[in-house]
Amino acid sequence: MNIVVNTRLLLPGKLEGIGRFTHETMRRITVNHPEHRFFFLFDRPFSREFIYGSNVTPVVFGPQARHPLLWYIWFEKVVPRALKGLNAHLFVSTDGFASLRTDVPQSLVIHDLSFEHRPKDLRWSHYIFQHHFTPRYVQKATRLATVSVSSRNDLVNLYHIPENKIDIVPNGVSEMFRPLAGPAIRKVREKYTQGRPYFLFVGALHPRKNIVGLLRAFEQFCLQTDNKVDLVVVGGAMHKTREIVKAHHAMEFGKNVHFTGRLPDVELVLVMGGALALTFVPFFEGFGIPVIEAMAAGIPVICSNTSSLPEVGGEAVCYVDPCSVDDMAEAMTKIASDQEYAGDLILSGKERSAYYTWEQSASLLWESMMKTVESPS
Repeated sequence: MNIVVNTRLLLPGKLEGIGRFTHETMRRITVNHPEHRFFFLFDRPFSREFIYGSNVTPVVFGPQARHPLLWYIWFEKVVPRALKGLNAHLFVSTDGFASLRTDVPQSLVIHDLSFEHRPKDLRWSHYIFQHHFTPRYVQKATRLATVSVSSRNDLVNLYHIPENKIDIVPNGVSEMFRPLAGPAIRKVREKYTQGRPYFLFVGALHPRKNIVGLLRAFEQFCLQTDNKVDLVVVGGAMHKTREIVKAHHAMEFGKNVHFTGRLPDVELVLVMGGALALTFVPFFEGFGIPVIEAMAAGIPVICSNTSSLPEVGGEAVCYVDPCSVDDMAEAMTKIASDQEYAGDLILSGKERSAYYTWEQSASLLWESMMKTVESPS
């Protein structure tokens, strides 16, 4: 079988959540199924690190699809031509974009419908495109996969997709994330915060991630306690970051906040393991990979009580209202001052993280792909 995969988000050193999902699942699926041929469809020059075996053939078709007009050209002009030329039996797209102009069965992964809940977080052109095309994509796709029950419910309730057309394929956590020994923790803290313990945020600097609220909560924590704790923010800037810069400059304790930008995986593992706690408080999340990474790394988690996060975290995290600065600051104080409570979260989090493996994700995605081929409609 010829399986064509949309791999335009496999970018070396720049794997965000969707790129990470694509990488971790496809590198396992291609190795586990050498009997099939996989064609990886890139929109720019590719890295050999993403060509996982001899049954994977990279194909590059421009233009680079990073803007609504170019999205349309790529998925409605380029992709159908590529599928026909490659004699595709299945098209797999893990980034929420499908093609309306092909009869090839399509397995489409929708990670979330955050743009429907928070349209003002996006550029106007991006929101209009996704609001217009995503309902059409999910109707056109033969079968859908999504990462949480929360996202599945959105597809059912907002787009009226039959529940039996949707498979749940949760994210996984890399085996690289594990607790650090004391000397390693001291070393990473010396590097980033002059030896002080720190709260950690990991994720793109995007309005939906609530960085401004996190900064205000950290400021309140600093004002109300004498804990010598810093805040480390890991992630690349996307758009609409002016409010983040403004909030940071207005802080009395702004010098205790450290923006690292995007970090390589090996460094992120160290920074995660060296943290006092993960503070992950987005307004909306389709899954929240940093939550399970922090659990596996053996640190407590403070996260929002919204969207999919209670489903992912279970009873192993400290939940807060992302709209309440007081709530977030109080959680930080509790984690920093109550070692027994923090220890309980670490133990329950480690157990919880074991439920999420990329091996399981790859297996479930493959099952969904096979359902797509077996009953195209």
